[in-house]
Amino acid sequence: MKLSHLEQIVKYLQQFKKISAIHRVNDTTLKVVFDKNDALFFNMQRSNSSIFKCKEYPRSKVYNAPFDVILAKRFNRANILDIGLLNGDKIIRIKTSLASAYKEEITYLQFEFTGKYTNVIILDADNNVLEALRHIDLFSSYREVKVGHKLLDVKPAPFVAKEYPLEDVEAFLYEVYEKEQNAKLANLKKQKVAYLQKKLKKLQKLYEKLESQEELQSQAQKYQHYGNLVLSNAQTIKPYAKKLLLTDYDGTAFEITLDKEYATPYLISEMFFTKSKKAKQRAKNLHIEEESLSSKIEHLKLFIHTVNAAKDVAKIELLFPKRVQNKKIKQNDSIEVFWIEGYKVQLGKSEKGNIELLKNARAKDIWLHMKDRPSAHVIITTDKQNLPQNIILAAARLCVDFTTTAQDRFLVDYTPRREVTIQSGANVLYNKYKTIEVDTRV
Repeated sequence: MKLSHLEQIVKYLQQFKKISAIHRVNDTTLKVVFDKNDALFFNMQRSNSSIFKCKEYPRSKVYNAPFDVILAKRFNRANILDIGLLNGDKIIRIKTSLASAYKEEITYLQFEFTGKYTNVIILDADNNVLEALRHIDLFSSYREVKVGHKLLDVKPAPFVAKEYPLEDVEAFLYEVYEKEQNAKLANLKKQKVAYLQKKLKKLQKLYEKLESQEELQSQAQKYQHYGNLVLSNAQTIKPYAKKLLLTDYDGTAFEITLDKEYATPYLISEMFFTKSKKAKQRAKNLHIEEESLSSKIEHLKLFIHTVNAAKDVAKIELLFPKRVQNKKIKQNDSIEVFWIEGYKVQLGKSEKGNIELLKNARAKDIWLHMKDRPSAHVIITTDKQNLPQNIILAAARLCVDFTTTAQDRFLVDYTPRREVTIQSGANVLYNKYKTIEVDTRV
């Protein structure tokens, strides 16, 4: 951040008298609530730090590291004694006190916007480090950041900073968030769509390479015929021959080159009969493979559309959860798994996936399906009787996103899995249910 902007933000912060709450919302971003309801976010990412305001910012998880414990202990409901820039540099220093029945405890909170050494440091009244977002040793910097050690001042910058006046600091803070989110959203979309397009092309190539039923049936007949001819010409075939000279039933002679050598003609005929059987089986099950690939291709197209239509970074993060599943557990490629605020949400990619969801869901899990039309089945894994409405709405939106690309208002029914009766395949009946509206235009 520019020093001039930090100077003006500090003046804006000087109106506040108290830190009501403070915690991390992600690995490098802190939310600080001033005077009960004024929340500012300090993004302390190295070489890309910022301060911003926004209407809502989802908390990725609850942090319980030593830094977070001391942060809460020292600054939740703390009185602000002073806010300023330390030595006129890019370091916001907040002096606070916690008034108790015994004594007043002074603590400093430093937000250091210093490039690759960007940091959040908690200090006691004697400038000793209590904790820090990042610990820095003497091998990395002349200025060690280590618990229990006194913190040295940052060396003054060898230049005079330019002035960048702001008309409205609060409007600027909202604008910072919008710009960052838009840039991050565009970059994430580009990355994720490229990843999905790669998977889509791979599936489309597999689909294009599928042999037709006529071709497979022709192969089956050919190999069956070869097998019979080998038996008919067995007396003329030498052991371990690589080339066979066969005479057809009409007297026509022709040659076949084998992939490998066989000890007897009977092994050769068995090889051709096996190939014939496999070709017949592939022809019989070709429609299953076609339907499976076709469903996966359609699912990926809907996935790409959903990513491109995402309005914020939170939606992208929902579609590509960071949670790593146990590698020993084989993942079902007919089911897509998402995580919404800790709730596991599964979506069927195809009829096979929908059937698997219905079969494996527990009685209390919540089942969702678009009203009065074919759609993806969705299961929210839960044992709670009162599921938060925002979780149901987010899962319902996934149900719609992975069913249609239309921009409209849709109704989605939801009910506990125990209320759903399977008729055949993924066709079901359900009576007791609630309905929620999803508007894909917003």
